[in-house]
Amino acid sequence: MDVRRLRLLRELADRGTVTAVAKALAYTPSAVSQQLRALQAEVGVTLTEPAGRGLRLTDAGRALAVRADEVLAVLDRAEAELNTYRSTPRGTVRVALFPSGALLLLPGLLRRMSAIREVSLECRDVDMTPPEVQALVADFDIVVAHRDDQAPPFDSERMEITPLLREPLDVALPRGHPLANRERVELTELAGEPWVSVDIGFPVDDVLRSLAVRTGTRPEVVQRINDFRVIEALVADGFGVALLPRYTVDDPRLVLRPLAGVRAGRNVEAVSRRGASERPAVRAVFDALLAEAASVTG
Repeated sequence: MDVRRLRLLRELADRGTVTAVAKALAYTPSAVSQQLRALQAEVGVTLTEPAGRGLRLTDAGRALAVRADEVLAVLDRAEAELNTYRSTPRGTVRVALFPSGALLLLPGLLRRMSAIREVSLECRDVDMTPPEVQALVADFDIVVAHRDDQAPPFDSERMEITPLLREPLDVALPRGHPLANRERVELTELAGEPWVSVDIGFPVDDVLRSLAVRTGTRPEVVQRINDFRVIEALVADGFGVALLPRYTVDDPRLVLRPLAGVRAGRNVEAVSRRGASERPAVRAVFDALLAEAASVTG
């Protein structure tokens, strides 16, 4: 049954005549009559009958009008509840973050969002490459993704892209390494060093390989580990050097040194479907992510 036609039936029950219904709702009397006939065809029961020059409800029409009151009251309550979601942050927001992004941003995000009790976060760490982001956006309200400086941007026609921060990538060296006292390190100076990197296709390794192409120096990757904490431990114990994000590394056994003459970094961005930020709860999470990212970069 068409809800709009149920409303017309209720109006007829309340106002008594088709003319009064038409005047109240800015319809023509013929349009009201046509919609009532359509409702009658939908339910397969006679709802109105002639009464003088007008119409009146049959017993079935009056019974349906009572049920229409109940149905429309439920719909009105649902609309009122949805309006609260449109105007105030409420509900659950699903967030996916790449693991080191979660390490960097998630504690602060949860702390900031704890002040908004009506919003709950469901967060997952997902080892993602840039091509996998669009599929994740279908499952999560917000995807915190990363890509290197040379990578093409995410598809802004299909998705909303909110830049959070750019994180420089530095060379991680164990304390006591001959180059640890330098302010900057040339990639060519590390030509003989074993490297610990992440899997092929992930932004940090993309940067390392692009730097190798530009400098003509091919790093010897001896281990591929996606967990930066494990990489830190391997570098600290002398198993190699690594390219690591500046704000994420906090192992006191390491020193970070920028690469000389090259710009190496990764862009951290919050990605969502278009229109997702119009939902107040999602907008609140975006704002909290932006605030946390600003606090990280100082």
